[in-house]
Amino acid sequence: MEGYVKMLHATKLVGATLLTIGIAIFIYGSLISEFSTIMGIGIGVVMGAVFIFLIGMILVASEEMVLNSSKYKRESV
Repeated sequence: MEGYVKMLHATKLVGATLLTIGIAIFIYGSLISEFSTIMGIGIGVVMGAVFIFLIGMILVASEEMVLNSSKYKRESV
């Protein structure tokens, strides 16, 4: 159980940090800067943050399902 929580907190922390940085870069690129490439970098960072968060959630869910299925197999035997 402790492994799930550590992975979940790490995923949440990295995802939230990258999401905040990406939103800040996007706002800077769209409102302040005249270069449209900065806005694209902001969009890419936001997409990366969402991707990292989703992959982390999938890993936590699959680890939990694997451990629970092996526990149920031992109980049924």
